[in-house]
Amino acid sequence: MINKFNSILKTENDAVIITSPENRRYFTGFNSSDGYLVISKKEAVFFTDSRYIEAATNTITACKCALLKRVNETLAPYLKELNIKNIYLETERLTVAELNNLKKTFDFCKVEAKEEVDEIINKLRAVKTEYEVECIKKAQKIAEDAFSHILTFIKEGVTEKEIALELDFYMLSHGAEAVSFETIAVSGKNSSMPHGVPSDKKIEKGDFITMDFGATYNGYHSDMTRTVIVGEPTEKQREVYETVLKAQKASLAVLKNGVTGFDADKAGRDIIDGKGYKENFGHGTGHGVGVEIHESPNLSPYSKATLETGNVVTVEPGIYIPDEFGVRIEDMALITEDGYINLTSCEKELIIL
Repeated sequence: MINKFNSILKTENDAVIITSPENRRYFTGFNSSDGYLVISKKEAVFFTDSRYIEAATNTITACKCALLKRVNETLAPYLKELNIKNIYLETERLTVAELNNLKKTFDFCKVEAKEEVDEIINKLRAVKTEYEVECIKKAQKIAEDAFSHILTFIKEGVTEKEIALELDFYMLSHGAEAVSFETIAVSGKNSSMPHGVPSDKKIEKGDFITMDFGATYNGYHSDMTRTVIVGEPTEKQREVYETVLKAQKASLAVLKNGVTGFDADKAGRDIIDGKGYKENFGHGTGHGVGVEIHESPNLSPYSKATLETGNVVTVEPGIYIPDEFGVRIEDMALITEDGYINLTSCEKELIIL
């Protein structure tokens, strides 16, 4: 762990302190709402309070664990003992209030929120290990089983809320430690809102139903979207669905080590634009997935990322027509040297219920 930060830890007087729950969990494998991971040239130590110390000590193998009473009573003396003069913190997940409090507490040294800390961590997190990929696969399997289940649950008269709750209940009762995010289940006109909130609207014949959901397993997320229809689709509905599906397959087809996030997005976006729906696809094509649901790298018209072997990214183009309907189809893909492995196996040809 320590050698990951060699470019920042230039002397014995430097330390990196990780404060965000996501990054603490990434480095330690331990989930907690409180704690500080201190990394110096001498050692890495995870400080946490009495609620977690026993479990942390029994679980964490990546570093030492120490009981945290109060920051000024435990952490400050520890840093003084190491003669730390420079403390570097994350920037992306740190509030101004937290930064100011730490500066006051550690007034015996320089405290700085440093972008290089985030750059190192984000680059590490973007390339998944074999263990991480296995966790994501298990999370995805739970979500896919939930999708198979929900197809037997959906019928005219059930509400969007009931569909979302049923998906959540299934995932949580079949191995998920949590859902990846607030489940989206929107239908009919509501499906034109990419991140619409499930409502009391009842499913009607002719409705598209877009479901965006995922499970969390050992801290790792899955993410998938499927759009299905109740009853026969109109010609326009079928055309839009096929356009989105074609775009999604086109973006998937170009994925491999060395391809840019811009080009992966463009491959699918060009198809949607070419069919006259340019103004109906406003979001990026995809994003990285791991200990957070949105990570590096991203696939979008503004992406500066270059995909690497070991990235796990979503591919999720969509078309959204206000006051009519919307369609989104999303898979997760593991980037390889010469292509990708699709981690999503659910049917994505239009399912008619």
